[in-house]
Amino acid sequence: MTDSDAPLLLCTPDDDRITQANLTAFMREQGVASYGELYRWSVTCPNEYWTAAIQRLGISFDVSPACALPADADPASPNWLPDARFNIASNCLAGLDRTAILEFGPSGARALSLKELRAIACSVAAGLRQRGLGAGDSVAVFLPMDARSIAIYLGIVLAGGTVVSIADSFSADALLTRLQIAETQLVFTVDVVGRGDRWLPVFERLIECDGPPAVVLPNRDSPVAGLREEDLLWDDFLTTETEHCVHIADAEHPTNILFSSGTTGDPKAIVWDQTTPIKAAVDAHFHHDVHAGDVLAWPTSLGWMMGPWLIYAALLNGATVALYNGAPTEAGFLRFVRDAGVTMLGVVPALVRRWRETGVAEGIDLKSVQTLSSTGECSVPDDMRWLSQLANGAPIVEYCGGTEIGGGYLTGTVIEPNYASTFSTPALGSRLVILDEAGEESDAGEVFLLPPAMGLSRKLLNRENADVYHADLPPWPELLRRHGDLVRRTSRGYRVLGRADDTMNPGGIKVGSAEIERVLQDTPGVHELAAIEVRGDSGHSALVICAVADESAQPEVLRGEMQRRLSERLNPLFRITEVRLMSVLPRTASNKIMRRVLREGSR
Repeated sequence: MTDSDAPLLLCTPDDDRITQANLTAFMREQGVASYGELYRWSVTCPNEYWTAAIQRLGISFDVSPACALPADADPASPNWLPDARFNIASNCLAGLDRTAILEFGPSGARALSLKELRAIACSVAAGLRQRGLGAGDSVAVFLPMDARSIAIYLGIVLAGGTVVSIADSFSADALLTRLQIAETQLVFTVDVVGRGDRWLPVFERLIECDGPPAVVLPNRDSPVAGLREEDLLWDDFLTTETEHCVHIADAEHPTNILFSSGTTGDPKAIVWDQTTPIKAAVDAHFHHDVHAGDVLAWPTSLGWMMGPWLIYAALLNGATVALYNGAPTEAGFLRFVRDAGVTMLGVVPALVRRWRETGVAEGIDLKSVQTLSSTGECSVPDDMRWLSQLANGAPIVEYCGGTEIGGGYLTGTVIEPNYASTFSTPALGSRLVILDEAGEESDAGEVFLLPPAMGLSRKLLNRENADVYHADLPPWPELLRRHGDLVRRTSRGYRVLGRADDTMNPGGIKVGSAEIERVLQDTPGVHELAAIEVRGDSGHSALVICAVADESAQPEVLRGEMQRRLSERLNPLFRITEVRLMSVLPRTASNKIMRRVLREGSR
């Protein structure tokens, strides 16, 4: 594919940016002369690297670890930070008072100081303790992401509980599935959530599925309807008796249960422990160049890994979380980014495309934004160029990973030339290998991770971790870990081509759906699309493009234009059988297109 060999240059860092970067300071501290040398050290000497990274973050331990990683650690299940005793949420809330959260809601802007956030979180922790909940107990957060939900999240972790992260958009059935898998004992939720001029019920869905007792946060002035005998209102739950509210535990103590998208069968329940937030914060520090005093915004929810990631990335680095209570697709969000002085802005590619198509960014200067980041799905180079220009040429750090990684395994830096839709490096402390279908190392194929790396999951609630990530893999001299992305290594870095389970073989040639979508995204009149392979009863496959397009669009006209682009830009042997027009593409709570749903709807 030509664009992977000659990616679009977005910007080259100037001397000031390089000099001020966290990476530059870290390289100087470690006595290394280049990023390449630093990366090699981070993976050949993991104990030394993670020890230095944790010291740089200023993580505080009640009992210091014997080391970061023992020399004889089992790669499949390493014992990180042996002997350590600490509370990661307490680290988030420590330090001098500053602005911890900037939030814009219906009543205007509000700043929450670190002192105020700590007080609410401690009250939550104490409230849980008063009700007999604490170490090892599962407590769900079924809430939109706002200042209160962040305080609740941290309060649960302070008390030693395990947060069960559930997006507030889930149906009653999906909610119940997750509550049962996690054996949830209490749920924090809201009565309703505002969407434009409408109020959508949330607590009602918990009642519908006969869920566990709830603490309900009112979002309106009217009384909360449907409270059961075992339920409490938010104000009745809080307490001022907050002494001894912090639970000190070892590094493997669970802090969070997050779920995969669950488009087929039950979702995987992935357990984060106290080391996972460290991985998130280190990625933010080195790869996103987050400094103390920065302001971070990333439209997300606590039901997606980027919600907890944002909390730890900001607070463990002494930065501020910026939250917008409204649709990120509207101009109001971009004005909020400008007015809040956001310095690091995270996006998903579909959001950028929406901004670009609707013109909501017109006249808005995002001059405060110094770093952009994109994750969730493969990005489109032209959209990324537009986004960088919107922020006066800021670099875009592509970030690919997953819930089971606690961050990224492929990413970029702000001290190297920045190319659109290109990952310049594996994340520090993370190793990978790309294997072709024969199990041989290649520049294009399925990527496998090479553990150990901090952040990699060690436990699933409803699966065997080893069966999911280590079973039935190609023979290799070292332990492999399955991840499932298709990746191509180029002269400038890496391109992610989609998921291995989203590959297809049009014309007898294996290709990722994302690679096809990338060359078709700019088809006139098309707003978004997904490429799928549909197999008929005879076994023959057909390439089908599901598209959201202008009302006047005609499928056959679009098919002709898309076919021309596919032949010229990718491969003339690929043939589009059908263009299927849709009003909306099905997406997960984290905004990923559910291609499996599209394929199942075609059978």
